[in-house]
Amino acid sequence: MFRFAKEQKVYDISGIKIGGQPGEYPPLLIASMFHNKDKILEDRKGKFDRQKAKELIKKQEELSNSTGIPAMVAMVANTPEEAKIYIDFYLETTDMPFGIDMWVAEKRAKATEYIAQLGVQDKFLYNSITPWDKDIRGQVNKLKDLGIKHVVIQAFDDQDQSPAGRLKSLESILSQGGDSFDTIIVDTSIMNLPSTSFSLIANRMIKEKHGLPCGGAYSNGTHMWKEAKDIWGLEGFKAMDAVAQGMSSVLWSDFNFYGPIVTAPRIFPAVATAHILLSTLVYTETKEIYPNANLPIRKYFGDFIEKIVSGGARK
Repeated sequence: MFRFAKEQKVYDISGIKIGGQPGEYPPLLIASMFHNKDKILEDRKGKFDRQKAKELIKKQEELSNSTGIPAMVAMVANTPEEAKIYIDFYLETTDMPFGIDMWVAEKRAKATEYIAQLGVQDKFLYNSITPWDKDIRGQVNKLKDLGIKHVVIQAFDDQDQSPAGRLKSLESILSQGGDSFDTIIVDTSIMNLPSTSFSLIANRMIKEKHGLPCGGAYSNGTHMWKEAKDIWGLEGFKAMDAVAQGMSSVLWSDFNFYGPIVTAPRIFPAVATAHILLSTLVYTETKEIYPNANLPIRKYFGDFIEKIVSGGARK
């Protein structure tokens, strides 16, 4: 269940390792900033609370360092001009890698050109090549011309929304040049909370067949369930969100678009806890806990690891 016969690809995004066998590396957590209703955002012309934005980024860095879970930010922008302002601010504030979240492909292309002009392709995760793009091969060629190295491929089939449909969608994009980048990670498209399971099973299928790192925007499933706050209140929603994202990170996920960066103080502990349990699930299957010093279990339960490795857990 937690060891694939297929060799698992491991990529390096600006020093962050992503991929591998389940439990080998902590999942990459990707926050959202400057999204609609983000309280730090004052307008869509690039005006925002810079001090608060810096504090949020530094808090995520702190949580990343303490848990061992790598992190980055995807910044939402409506225009290339707006994106440039956020990119400049981000590069001045942190060394973490970053992404740009722009739905319109033409505008996303313009923002990507700016990233290439700055020469920061190593730090940039292109999000994303999608099955809805009209000219996938042309987009791929443009990205390669710009020196883009790290890309997200979004896998989804409107006509077949099963896990197999997501695998089929991925393979279609790979056949159109999507397989030609240094780093390829697969977003298996979360549509709502219960269908998250379809995405998680798709993760397993893709890793079994292609060995590619997989994950998703698990916050889509939780934040889109608006009724949860009416049913359980804000605290209940927060609990639901943490559980869903933590559980998803156990089930064949190498990365997680976890939602607004303001939620980092609950998401990092949730995912760290889930990964600690994943480490011992892997151990029961393989009799191995990976040597990676950044594993949450190694950061917090070193004595326990020594005990089970020496056979003390059986006494």
